[in-house]
Amino acid sequence: MTKSADKSSEQNPEKKGKATPKRKDAVAKTKINSITSPVSKADRAKNRESQKLARAEARAAYMRGDQSALPMRDRGPVKKFVRDYIDSRRSLGEYFLPLMVFVLLLTMVPSVEIRFLAIVLMYSAMGYSIIYGVFVGRRIKKLVTEKFPEESTKGLALYGWLRSTQMRRLRAPAPQKKLGESL
Repeated sequence: MTKSADKSSEQNPEKKGKATPKRKDAVAKTKINSITSPVSKADRAKNRESQKLARAEARAAYMRGDQSALPMRDRGPVKKFVRDYIDSRRSLGEYFLPLMVFVLLLTMVPSVEIRFLAIVLMYSAMGYSIIYGVFVGRRIKKLVTEKFPEESTKGLALYGWLRSTQMRRLRAPAPQKKLGESL
C-alpha cells in the first residue's frame, strides 16, 4: 500500500460493505415496488365509464357557460359580456365558412366569368369580415369601457370578432342570448 492510500483509509474508516447492484437487479427491484394490484376487466370498464360520464358533465358545463368549467381565456364577466353582445347580433361572418364552400364549388365551373365572380365574392366576403371586425372591435371596447371601467380591454376586440366569425351553432360555449335580445 502507498502512503496516500493509507491516509485515505485512515480518514474514511467506513466502507460501503457491498457491491454496487447490477442495473438489471435495480430495475427489477423498482418494478416490484411499482406494481399495483391487478385491476379486473370489470373494474377497468367501470373506471372507463365513470371517466366518460365525468367528461360529458364537464363538456355540458362548458357549453352552458359555467364559469368553473371554462378555460381561463373565456372566464370572467367581461368575456361573458362580449360573448352575449356578439351572440345577440347577426353578422355575415357567421356564414363565412359555408360561403367559402360555395365559392369553392363555383371555382370548379368551367365558365371563366363564373369563376371570376366567385373570386370576387370570396375577396369581398373577406374584406367585409375584416372591416366588420374592426368596427365590432371598436364597439366592444367602447361598451366594455363604459360597463367595466376598471377592466382592461386588451384582446377583447379580437375575441369578439373571432366569435362573430364562427357559425352560431358551432360556438363554444353555446350562445346564452337569442338574436335581437338586449344586453
